[in-house]
Amino acid sequence: MRMGLLVVSTALGFMLGGCGREDNSSPGTTDSGNLTVKGSDTMVHLVTAWAEAYMEAHPDTQISVTGGGSGTGVAAMINGTTGLCMASREVKSKEKELATAQGISFHELTMARDGIAVVVHPENPVRELTTDQLRQMYNGTLNNWSQVGGPDQAIQALSRESNSGTYVFFNEHVLKKDDYGAAVRLMPSNAAIVQSVSQDKWSIGYVGLAYAEGAAVEVVGVKPDASSPAVRPSLDTVSSGSYAIARPLYLYSNGEPSGLVKAFVEFALSADGQKIVEEVGYIPLH
Repeated sequence: MRMGLLVVSTALGFMLGGCGREDNSSPGTTDSGNLTVKGSDTMVHLVTAWAEAYMEAHPDTQISVTGGGSGTGVAAMINGTTGLCMASREVKSKEKELATAQGISFHELTMARDGIAVVVHPENPVRELTTDQLRQMYNGTLNNWSQVGGPDQAIQALSRESNSGTYVFFNEHVLKKDDYGAAVRLMPSNAAIVQSVSQDKWSIGYVGLAYAEGAAVEVVGVKPDASSPAVRPSLDTVSSGSYAIARPLYLYSNGEPSGLVKAFVEFALSADGQKIVEEVGYIPLH
């Protein structure tokens, strides 16, 4: 019988200037067999699966996994309330400065890859979009499906909230740092976007690839430009680099990993750990 404890949540978690440290003198300590992992909502399912497999093999270990967004994980690392931070974006320079002031040093670990899937309702006839059309749909320039070959229906663009690493990546790589349009609706999680798109025939959203697979949504093919073929995210297209909206998924530790943090990271990067990456729906490193 497994004695480890796994806690999974998409709660907002600890923010800078928030509640301070948990009632635990050394969260994420490698001495007690306890590890706290906080951050990216995109990565919760993946890190949960790693944690379950690790605890199965090490029944005296307790691993707690909490989502809420990459920014939440970064803030928790700076506040000293997590042993590992999950992030679907790189840590920002300002965040590193804040960490340094607290005696924290972010150590970046690339753990897997993800293709951000653009999703629409199954009854929406639009199946291909260029990255420029996506940019204009999200900055508010395009507001009707007829402008991209669809019916005369208003576009409802759905986005993750600004604390999300997926939001930041999409803004930088698709919107080219344009402001999101005023009509864009911000959603608290990947799951919330998938649910909304499955219910609203004329909405569009973007989510981590694992959240789109098997869901009641249609994944749109993305074209780098009008003359290029449309490509959908998959193991092959993300691995080859042919899918345009792909990114690494990271874990961040405080300095070089040691003890339980090191052991858990090594498991996640092992052949067994990378097999779990593919099973969950993301792209393994090898």
